[in-house]
Amino acid sequence: MLRFEAICIDSPDPAGLASFWEAALAWKRVDEDDDGVLLRSPDSTGAGRPLPDLLILKVDDLRSVKNRLHLDFRPDDQAAEVSRLIGLGAQRVDIGQGEATWVVLADPEGNEFCVLRALTSHPQG
Repeated sequence: MLRFEAICIDSPDPAGLASFWEAALAWKRVDEDDDGVLLRSPDSTGAGRPLPDLLILKVDDLRSVKNRLHLDFRPDDQAAEVSRLIGLGAQRVDIGQGEATWVVLADPEGNEFCVLRALTSHPQG
């Protein structure tokens, strides 16, 4: 049996990129050294499904091609989260998604991720 331990992101500036993701996700920086930074969800120690850590690893090269793997996030309020993330340093990106119910953003180092539409529906009054 396998346990999903971590999602790893390569970065020439792990501390800087960790600051973005720490604020974006409200996760805690639990370890940091010259090789990288480990972020952990406050929900990881609770009951239910444990969440994988986010490990930002030190590499010397810059990202040069489109991600082969990306993260999707489900917000309570898509427009508010997109605005908040842009305020933290994310940018809107066009990867050819066209008209979509999700918004594609990139973190400060250009790693794409999606902010999906909210699942909650509000009753019509």
